[in-house]
Amino acid sequence: MQLVVGRIGRAHGIKGEVTVEVRTDEPELRLAPGAVLATDPASTGPLTIEAGRVHSGRLLLRFEGVRDRTGAEALRNTLLIAEVDPAELPEEEDEYYDHQLMDLDVVTADGVEVGRITEISHLPSQDLFIVERPDGSEVMIPFVSEIVAEIDLEEQRAVITPPPGLIDDRAEIVSTRDDSE
Repeated sequence: MQLVVGRIGRAHGIKGEVTVEVRTDEPELRLAPGAVLATDPASTGPLTIEAGRVHSGRLLLRFEGVRDRTGAEALRNTLLIAEVDPAELPEEEDEYYDHQLMDLDVVTADGVEVGRITEISHLPSQDLFIVERPDGSEVMIPFVSEIVAEIDLEEQRAVITPPPGLIDDRAEIVSTRDDSE
């Protein structure tokens, strides 16, 4: 099975290094020197990581055969894809691969059906479940511990405790303004 583990950003310097937007919780495993990665578009790969380092909080990689800024710039916006055994699980207990979460039934803690996870959106601040409701509409649910109480892979469900207004129209309006003004 293939997992997107990063996206190549702009060139860094003149020796062929590129910035990488990391899309894996295990960059030390997936983006290590010697790793051979498929690419999207496929015509730019496969790419073999020659070296990597962190500079000012950004991951920089250099690939075999890419020796200058022009070569590095040609790789911009390429997705890096690792081949992963489908039975492999993340190292941490509360981590999941996207393929494990896709198609899970989403229910509230009191058993109300919300829908089914059809997509996972990876945003800089957090991940979102895109959930298709029984009526065909979609709702976005932040994948944070305050809302997603449990992921049960055996039962193929995600149990959520949504705040008012997240999955329905009954939002609570709270004001700190004194009404006596």
